[in-house]
Amino acid sequence: MALDSETSKNPWTRHSEEEVYSNPWISVFHDEITNPNGGRGIYGRIHFKNFAIGVVPIDEDGNTWLVGQHRYPLDYYSWEIPEGGGNLNIDPLESAKRELQEEVGLEAKKWSLMFKSETSNSATDERALLYLAEDLTPTPTSPDETEDLKLRKLPLKEAIAMVDKGEITDSLSVMALLWLDRHYIRNGE
Repeated sequence: MALDSETSKNPWTRHSEEEVYSNPWISVFHDEITNPNGGRGIYGRIHFKNFAIGVVPIDEDGNTWLVGQHRYPLDYYSWEIPEGGGNLNIDPLESAKRELQEEVGLEAKKWSLMFKSETSNSATDERALLYLAEDLTPTPTSPDETEDLKLRKLPLKEAIAMVDKGEITDSLSVMALLWLDRHYIRNGE
């Protein structure tokens, strides 16, 4: 049975919300709620103040670029597609263009929105937009001061194989690369 998400009634009731933490990127809320089955309880929510933006650049030879960096929250090194935050008040494509230039040193003449996603909808309201960038030209990089990045250029198929081997585990990267495997490579583009 399919549900019409635009007309279905929200079965949750929020009695109160308290912002318990805030910084320039997130706010954390403690909510007092009644759940869909009538039970009273609490719910912790994280509000993201930016979009999650991911970009997969592909050159005319079928190569892409991965960005390597140590991720502080998980305390490990991660290979990922170029990604970052995008201000909610500007066109997400502009943020994608900025991320590609800052992290990889590329500009693209052809942009396609692959898809949109929610990164962890049980606890956050973060929305992700994932782009394909083609017809590339080099430009200087300008990473954020918090980024110590390594770049790796490789065939797109090798990046997808890294997902299959568990060498790429970042959610935006996994989603984008597997989408490309299904929609770009298999369709012969």
